[in-house]
Amino acid sequence: MNWVERAAELRQWSRGGVRAPHKPLLLLYALGRFQRDADDELAYSAVEDDLKRLLEEYGPTNRTSPAYPFHHLVGDGVWEVRSDRGSGSPGTGVRELRTTHAAGRLAPELRAALRRERSLLGRMARALLDANFPPSLHAELCEAVGLESAPAEVALRTTAGRRRDGRMRELVLTAYEYRCAFCGYDGRIGPVAAGLEAAHVRWWAFDGPDDVDNGLCLCSLHHKLFDKGVLGVGDGHRVLVSQSFVGHSAAARAQVTDLSGRPLLGPQPGTAPVAASHRGWHTAQVFRGAPRPARTAPSPA
Repeated sequence: MNWVERAAELRQWSRGGVRAPHKPLLLLYALGRFQRDADDELAYSAVEDDLKRLLEEYGPTNRTSPAYPFHHLVGDGVWEVRSDRGSGSPGTGVRELRTTHAAGRLAPELRAALRRERSLLGRMARALLDANFPPSLHAELCEAVGLESAPAEVALRTTAGRRRDGRMRELVLTAYEYRCAFCGYDGRIGPVAAGLEAAHVRWWAFDGPDDVDNGLCLCSLHHKLFDKGVLGVGDGHRVLVSQSFVGHSAAARAQVTDLSGRPLLGPQPGTAPVAASHRGWHTAQVFRGAPRPARTAPSPA
């Protein structure tokens, strides 16, 4: 049984690129707990708050109860649930899971495989991360679920046979003339760009192509905030800033809130800007809450 492929291909509700990473988040969390205590059983009432925080921070914009993946992951053959009613999940509701003292853990066959093969846990974690989240969030997600960083050498085989195009970074940075499209940062160490990255607008894990019109040159800070849904790109290729973001310092205002409504810097003439379909996907699936009103320039004295 190929557990890595099974992790990468967890059955998820899907329609038109809608994100539904509930099961991957629970499985990542369970792998983190297994890494710390291979015999640990996860009582729903004890882990509910942890799962809720993961869904709020890394899940879709529409809220979903952590009871959903706790129940439905059983059908993927990697998870089991027991309760006062015996083997099997007692239902999809929070109340049912709480009152029946439901507890879950990795399936017996998977636990045995993880004990036999020390590298399997990291490879499964990498598969889950690559299939559901952008690279900018991988390290902090591992930390959030208590996992050691997943190995970088795992190459995933996807159902569509897709492979990343290694040229994308250079093409995107060239298109935006090696400066952040949000703030204009253009740092270098000698001839080498420092702290500039090529961000996918529609995530590669959700069929985002390695094309210039699906890319932005962003500094490391704004790339992370873009993938976290704090920043977005709206009509007229202007920066969106989420009303959910809170920052009172001068640095937070200068680096985030004051960007609201600012036009993107680039791409250079003759290069395709971000396609409307990719901007729309990011706004619907990643950007959090409503955008702040565009910042207005101060009135002249």
